[in-house]
Amino acid sequence: MRDPSLAPAGALKIDWAAAHMPVLAAVADGIAARGTLRGVGVGICLHLEAKTACLALALQRAGARVAITGSNPLSTQDDVCAALAARGPSVHAWHAPTPAEYRGFVRSVLDAHPQVLLDDGADMIALLHAERPAQVDEVRGATEETTTGLHRLRAMAADGVLGLPVVAVNDARMKYLFDNRYGTGQSAWEGVLRATNLLVAGKEVLVCGYGWCGRGVARRAQGLGARVTVSEVDPIAANEAVLEGCRVVPAIQAVETADFVITCTGNRRVLGREHFLRCRDGAVLANAGHFNVEVDAAELAALAVERTVVRPAVEEFRLPDGRRLYLVAEGRLVNLAAGDGHPVEIMDISFAIQALALEHAAVHGPNLPRQVLPVPTEIDAAVARLRLQAAGAALDALSAEQAAYLRSWQ
Repeated sequence: MRDPSLAPAGALKIDWAAAHMPVLAAVADGIAARGTLRGVGVGICLHLEAKTACLALALQRAGARVAITGSNPLSTQDDVCAALAARGPSVHAWHAPTPAEYRGFVRSVLDAHPQVLLDDGADMIALLHAERPAQVDEVRGATEETTTGLHRLRAMAADGVLGLPVVAVNDARMKYLFDNRYGTGQSAWEGVLRATNLLVAGKEVLVCGYGWCGRGVARRAQGLGARVTVSEVDPIAANEAVLEGCRVVPAIQAVETADFVITCTGNRRVLGREHFLRCRDGAVLANAGHFNVEVDAAELAALAVERTVVRPAVEEFRLPDGRRLYLVAEGRLVNLAAGDGHPVEIMDISFAIQALALEHAAVHGPNLPRQVLPVPTEIDAAVARLRLQAAGAALDALSAEQAAYLRSWQ
């Protein structure tokens, strides 16, 4: 934490978010009543802004001892860190740390010897296994928030090195159907527009990757009046993009006419030198994937003859032929590096699942296999019902006749 005097401003942000997170509040009350997290150490590596602070405070209210750091150098908000630390959790983060400082913060969380971990991108779990193998057995279980993190963890499991059970929160239906699609869809564009102040209507947008995040980014672009092109490697996802009104062509071709290019793949070097050489003048490049590897910023810098920061989160790269390419937020996760992340109500759902999944890991972790595991269906269903209740919605119920009909084969 860098500056405690920022706490009042951060407190206002936290209180605003908390007022719009009734599902998380209800879940925290339930966990507190059950006493399942009382005295349990929770280590968190997550984008450290107001909504995450609400999760940390909810877990603390449920009885947990919370140590937290940020999962992305540019998404940490110093005022939120100061306000959160003032309310009890142990905070190890500040905005824009060096790589060494970032790793040091993760180590500081692990120094608290947490019994359950909440990770976003798997940096904390990977560092634990790489540097502190003797400490792995102290951890009952973990949860992972992102597609990218689950890729890493499944690779660890395939290599036989994953030493703890990890609940795949990202794969919960109440997470990816809403967080990845509606959350990323809205917040990625909020980040791009806040950074650039440019019009989207009438422009051409290239979305690289048509998973749940890419779907959301593409649909929001269509809603803003853009013509949307998609690049994909999966033929089924590509067919869905076509049926939803998108043009589907390889990225190397689509960049020639795209005004905005947003990567959403979770893979590295989606945009590289060969793409930059064909981009149109004035193209805006942004990344909605977890790590800053999708747009190869080093290759872009090597091509440029001049670099200028033209707005707080926008850097202009002038190429030898005079073309200008604009990289938003250093190619880091644009919705958090250039904005405030997902809408509060979306994270209310995701963090309610996180809290219940952490409780599940704390209670059942010692008896679970050391692999990536699905979120129990009852957690998904419980959060879905709480969200409907908060929204003032209600379900129908099957009649006895209907239930019998569905059970019958005749």
